Amino acid sequence: MIIKTYYYLLILSLLNSANLFSQIFKQYEYIPYELLSQEKKQFLDTVQYYAFKYFLYEINPDNSLVKDRSTDDSPITIAACGFAIPVWAIGAERGWISRKEAAEKTLKMLRFFFYSEQSPDTISTGYQGFYYHFLNFHTGKRHWNCELSTIDSGLLFAGIIFAKNYFNLNNKIEKEIRLLANKILKRANWEFFKMSPDSKYPYAINMGWIPEDKSFHHLAWTGYNEALFLYVIAAGLGMKDVEKGYSTWMKYYDWREPYNGFGHLAFPPLFGHQYSHIWIDFRNLADDTLKNRGIDFFENSRRSTYVQRFYAIENPFQWTGYDSLTWGISACDGPGDKYNFNGKKFYGYAGRGTSGPDFVLFDDGTIAPTATASSIPFAPEICIPTLMSMYERFKDKGLWNKYGFVDAFNLTLNWFDEEYLGIDQGPIVLMIENYRNGFVWNYMMKDKIIKNGLKKLNINQLR
Repeated sequence: MIIKTYYYLLILSLLNSANLFSQIFKQYEYIPYELLSQEKKQFLDTVQYYAFKYFLYEINPDNSLVKDRSTDDSPITIAACGFAIPVWAIGAERGWISRKEAAEKTLKMLRFFFYSEQSPDTISTGYQGFYYHFLNFHTGKRHWNCELSTIDSGLLFAGIIFAKNYFNLNNKIEKEIRLLANKILKRANWEFFKMSPDSKYPYAINMGWIPEDKSFHHLAWTGYNEALFLYVIAAGLGMKDVEKGYSTWMKYYDWREPYNGFGHLAFPPLFGHQYSHIWIDFRNLADDTLKNRGIDFFENSRRSTYVQRFYAIENPFQWTGYDSLTWGISACDGPGDKYNFNGKKFYGYAGRGTSGPDFVLFDDGTIAPTATASSIPFAPEICIPTLMSMYERFKDKGLWNKYGFVDAFNLTLNWFDEEYLGIDQGPIVLMIENYRNGFVWNYMMKDKIIKNGLKKLNINQLR
């Protein structure tokens, strides 16, 4: 223990050296999928397949809508529905289900969303072409008095954009998929969520709307977070003044350099550096702000991933287990406040994250495997060994179950979650496949909505 502590202190005392950081970074060269060992490829196959099964068994078989979590009383979440469409397509490509089954599931879902009630009623499914965050599993109506959500509708729309490109055969099912996909996308009224020009966030996309009092959220999507893709889709679908809204988005960027050589647009939970990259291949793509920094969006996510690993090695709050092979902090389940002791606070579901020791949210020693797994395309050389190590050490203690890695675990408390979340399982499947062969990117990047959106926002090649 003394030797281990000395080792960490020695490393940390040196980490402030700019030269050392660049040397450490060079030690971990990016490893393409083709150069992985067979053992690592088989491991990724296993992780991906187990996570894929969530989207077979945690759905409503009548309409293919996906549950928020793996509990009997869980509602539907429209974000997981968006992830499900390419997840099923991957299943077809990998031979886990047939293409026909993937198409049938997708068509059931699109029929539901197109024909479901769109009205200002408090128990409708959606309004103005957008949808409520959570839907009742049985009725498909609004659940929990939740908001009409732009970000969650956006994730659904992204899946629908994928569907109209992947399902390209000239048969009855796939023709109807394309027809409904285009109709759903075209009827979204983006003007409804545009912030007024004299507001704090002029022209930006509002976060949500509540029907009871017809009130909008007080915040808009600004600063770097998971909504980058939302602006691209809105721009591609013709939202007026979206360029001005995107300028407001960029105005709130928060550039930080917690470790020398790892400056990046900060957003503590790792999912914020992943969700947009599930859909859009941001390699060598940058907006006006990032161009001035000399990096692209992909590199930004790569750096954010490394920062989390360095933070775990530093372990400023001295949580049990944090080290170079045990890290990954993002929004996830947690043990809850019933475990509080000696002034240490523990949270339930929370937007955990870190962009370095000076920018930390809800760090209570809880690690989310999806945080590491969904960053594989950015830094496979550190993410894959970490996942394999956690699997080997903790799989028999509760880390691994019917859908693979459980949502979260906390070694300080020896706590392992018993549940899974659709919005965490989906990115695991999709980002492993993007790392393997760029599967989702290949279909999304040829779509006119994505192309036009990137062009309108002046997101283009860095070099």
